[in-house]
Amino acid sequence: MLLIAGLGNPGSQYAANRHNIGFMAADEIHRRHRFSPWTKKFQALIADGTIDGEKVILIKPQTFMNLSGQSVGEAMRFYKLALDDLVVIYDELDLPPGKLRVKTGGGSGGHNGIKSIDAHCGKDYRRIRVGIGHPGVKEMVTHHVLGNFSKADGEWVEPILGAIADNTGLLVKKDDAGFMNRVALATGSGHRSEPKPVAKPAGQSHIRQARPAKPTVTIPKTGPMADMLNKLFGKKE
Repeated sequence: MLLIAGLGNPGSQYAANRHNIGFMAADEIHRRHRFSPWTKKFQALIADGTIDGEKVILIKPQTFMNLSGQSVGEAMRFYKLALDDLVVIYDELDLPPGKLRVKTGGGSGGHNGIKSIDAHCGKDYRRIRVGIGHPGVKEMVTHHVLGNFSKADGEWVEPILGAIADNTGLLVKKDDAGFMNRVALATGSGHRSEPKPVAKPAGQSHIRQARPAKPTVTIPKTGPMADMLNKLFGKKE
């Protein structure tokens, strides 16, 4: 069994915040993989489903970000899960917008939701960090993370949420490198395992090599996630 926690703050006033991209990712996984309806348990909203033959529990703590560990810890103890059965998705200031990294363990990077989970559960769980960029000035950080995504942000937010959801099966298989590669390809943010370039024959340096077509990500047209994205970024023709 895998427990996937998307972090954020509850309430409609926070729904479009950069700090809530973990909630948004959990919602997209829920929609694309046809999970059970959200129910209240462990001071959270939870839903269950099956991905690639493995049972997966989605959890969105409703304790507010800084107390996320209370909710996640309750769920971990109830299901008797080990730390390597936990995946946490959250926003990362120190990554450019649209970049994604997966790591196991490490520091919190100042993220209060991660600090709370570390305190309640331990540190050796998988962390999916979704870059939201840094405002450049420390005094602007709170305003930045609690501010809403702009309409222009839709160019990268929608594809990365879709790519995370479409490739969750690789997380189930613990293929973190494959997951990062697939997301990078789908969002056009680079491939972490590209082969080394082949040397060009003499006299052929002027010939351009054709670039592979960029994979596309299906964006929802109906449902709660589509409604929220349309409100954030406007309907696309």
